[in-house]
Amino acid sequence: MNARADTDVVHRFVAERQDVRGQFVRLGAAWLALREHGDYPAPVRELLGEATCAAVLLASTLKFEGMLTLQLQGNGPVRLLVAQCSDDFRIRAVARYDAARLEGGFRELAGDGQITVTIETSRTGARYQGIVPLAGESLAASLEHYFASSDQVPTVVRLAAEDAGAAGMLVQRMPSQGGVQAEEAEATEASRSREADLTFGIAGAALTGLGADELLRRPAAELAQRCLPGLDVRLFEPQAVRFECRCSAERVAGVLRSIGEAEVREILAEQGAVTVTCEFCHRPYRYDAVDVEQLFAAAGAISPGSPRVN
Repeated sequence: MNARADTDVVHRFVAERQDVRGQFVRLGAAWLALREHGDYPAPVRELLGEATCAAVLLASTLKFEGMLTLQLQGNGPVRLLVAQCSDDFRIRAVARYDAARLEGGFRELAGDGQITVTIETSRTGARYQGIVPLAGESLAASLEHYFASSDQVPTVVRLAAEDAGAAGMLVQRMPSQGGVQAEEAEATEASRSREADLTFGIAGAALTGLGADELLRRPAAELAQRCLPGLDVRLFEPQAVRFECRCSAERVAGVLRSIGEAEVREILAEQGAVTVTCEFCHRPYRYDAVDVEQLFAAAGAISPGSPRVN
């Protein structure tokens, strides 16, 4: 398998008979499509690419149906960064920054702040959220801190981004699964745990030692074997990753109704039309006087208890 075939995909891999697993993502066309909607300076572009890969890696470790949102907020020049990934790996991302202050590395760009990971499930509407402070000197280090704090799963993360692509990889030491006879359990589990700890240590050191260029260009199978040398590594079938914005006329209509008819009509009177522009893809949604009349007439036609959802 070559590196080109490993672009715009996410892979899962495991060390057979070991409690160690990994995830790998590389973006090419999906990253370029995402970037078409924002002309970001190089430092912001790199951080946005890393965050997008981080969101994919996080989503790939979970079993859920819905949307995962990774949000970075800080008091540095990159004051807000949001990357989203669905359960079927549709991605989008946006950043807010002060162009006059962009300099230095990750901590200079982000400052002091936090990472928030939110999971919204589509079937039940349930919402789960984890918040950790920024840690270390990279987004990868902050992500490791998130896994350690929220999931209690030892994790090593590597992220890289450039103009043409972005990539990310992680390895995790998973809890032992057990499954042996009671009289053999204690000794067997202790031995398995020591072996898994050793494997994870080797994998983590190997991943940390990977250069950004290797992460961006080497085949996934080669990188997985580099992290788990001498072991029986199983690389699962890749899943496609693509850019796709979730904005729609229905969602925008819902936002305007939530603002309220009086305020929307006030904007209409001042500007002659109400225009809402998607932050992620910059698509404009324009409502003239006729559209506003229809918008709130439709809202009024929905009786209390109606199952219709906007």
